[in-house]
Amino acid sequence: MLEIKGISKTFNVGTVNEKQALNHLSLTLNDGDFCTIIGGNGAGKSTMLNAIAGVWPVDEGQILIDGQDVTKLPEHKRAKFLGRVFQDPMNGTAASMGIEENLALALRRGSRRTLRPGIRNQERKLYRDLLSKLGLGLETRLTSKVGLLSGGQRQALTLLMATLERPKLLLLDEHTAALDPKTARKVLDLTQEFVEEQKLTALMVTHNMKDAIAMGNRLIMMHEGRIIYDVSGEAKKKLTVDDLLKKFSEVSGEEFANDRMMLAN
Repeated sequence: MLEIKGISKTFNVGTVNEKQALNHLSLTLNDGDFCTIIGGNGAGKSTMLNAIAGVWPVDEGQILIDGQDVTKLPEHKRAKFLGRVFQDPMNGTAASMGIEENLALALRRGSRRTLRPGIRNQERKLYRDLLSKLGLGLETRLTSKVGLLSGGQRQALTLLMATLERPKLLLLDEHTAALDPKTARKVLDLTQEFVEEQKLTALMVTHNMKDAIAMGNRLIMMHEGRIIYDVSGEAKKKLTVDDLLKKFSEVSGEEFANDRMMLAN
């Protein structure tokens, strides 16, 4: 479903702030893979997701989604392939629009827009049914402005929007990092439920090693813009946080230095 072939990206070329964010990175995901991504600050985790989404062009290499080369496609044309949830609950939704209006936009992602008015009653029923599965009482608040929702409610809604029209690839960029532990667990449970129900292919960047081990069928560790560890199946299930810390030291030659990750375990 996803093929990344030797992509590189350097920012601020020729300046004192030059930084190679991706270093000939390659990755292949099969249909239905749920891959968690960990790594220290500046490892290239979010940069890789941005490269897939087309936020900016890569310097070299190739990106294919479901066999289609999207390397040269602009961000808005890749949107029909992708669902995405960001770290900041304020991203991914239109705060001044109602819940049903945001869902309507998500339902029409990648489709031609027309001037036909409004949201039909049949469509509203669909939204109520979907929102009721979140267990947050949003199904009775279709016209409420999204900006009035709590961070957890908004992130759950964004997750629903990202998966409303089954994407070929779901990108989750530390999507629970800004939430309190109880709300984060609710959003993670919903993530697992949506991915399993729809058999989605997903990439999830996380700052929590326990979550990285517990969720998905595959785990990759990044360092200095490349993948330094890739584990899946039974081997992944048997991992511990200590195993990951030791593996990082072995393959990178450094101690793991990300306080957020350490404190979260």
